[in-house]
Amino acid sequence: MPEIIAKFRLGYDGFDLDVDLELPGRGVTAFFGPSGSGKTTLLRAIAGLEPASAGYLAVNGEIWQDGRRVVPTHRRALGYVFQEARLFPHLTVAANLDFGRRRIAEHERRVSLDHAIELLGIAHLLERRPERLSGGERSRVAIARALATGPRLLLMDEPLAALDHARKQEILPYLERLHDELEIPVLYVSHAPDEVARVADHLVVMEDGRAVAQGPLAETLARLDLPIRLGEDAGVVLDARVIEHDEAWHLARVEFVGGSLWVRDAGHPVGHRLRVRILARDVSLAHERLGGTSILNVLPARVMELAGDTHPALALVRLQVGNSPIVARVTGRSAAALGLSPGMEVWAQIKAVALIG
Repeated sequence: MPEIIAKFRLGYDGFDLDVDLELPGRGVTAFFGPSGSGKTTLLRAIAGLEPASAGYLAVNGEIWQDGRRVVPTHRRALGYVFQEARLFPHLTVAANLDFGRRRIAEHERRVSLDHAIELLGIAHLLERRPERLSGGERSRVAIARALATGPRLLLMDEPLAALDHARKQEILPYLERLHDELEIPVLYVSHAPDEVARVADHLVVMEDGRAVAQGPLAETLARLDLPIRLGEDAGVVLDARVIEHDEAWHLARVEFVGGSLWVRDAGHPVGHRLRVRILARDVSLAHERLGGTSILNVLPARVMELAGDTHPALALVRLQVGNSPIVARVTGRSAAALGLSPGMEVWAQIKAVALIG
């Protein structure tokens, strides 16, 4: 797969950024971490907006920066979506979109304007001006305008940060459509767990200007040497597909690489692709498959690794279920009583699965 190679080193005002990344050339890569970790600085360096003392950037084989030359921002085929929509207030939505489209020659347009309008569901907004749009609508127009420039790379800097919860839930399905339908890579800065869980394929975890972890989303979340908590707890996110409905009990069975799970039925049809999030606290372990229990999801698993948790009474266990990683949290006492060790076969009992989308 083509890739994005980014190596940057810069420092100012007591902050240093030093990263060396090889990212997939398709899908959504999320830069995740607390405020001040360097996420936005890295995105600005990739855009050419942040001068680096040392830097190298290649996007799917095209070098934008190396030791000899730096392609200026206006000549980099990228779209940039900021936290604020930054629409021109005196122009209609259609005119805002046309402004982005006219910046690029027709033969270089990788996403047609009509496709961008359809992807973001904004056809009915074209004659409005920004002051007549909701926050979520302004964000969707800003994303469509960035796509209209025909980018080879789409950069998104916390595009939902200014929205309340309801508006975020309104726009997240559109971001999922971008994930599913766009051929171009997206670099997405966020510190919001729900956004990362729903849209990211690849994860880069930033801390103090360094990339402390990077890799495919499920594998990176399952690392025990650096437990990554998307919100309240450690856990993994798995891609799945609806394969069955139990209408009597309002449940759906979803299949992932390694097994299947019963979840609450959200009304998706059979065949619909979605994500499930399995929290470590919702996974218990047993040597034998137990009967007479309320737990619906019991899967054969292999212990891969054990590590301590944030409290000395607890332990994290990395499991392999088929080809999918899952993490369980148990007490150290339980781990010792079960004699858990790498290579051991166990049964993973999953008490609850949170449906992501």
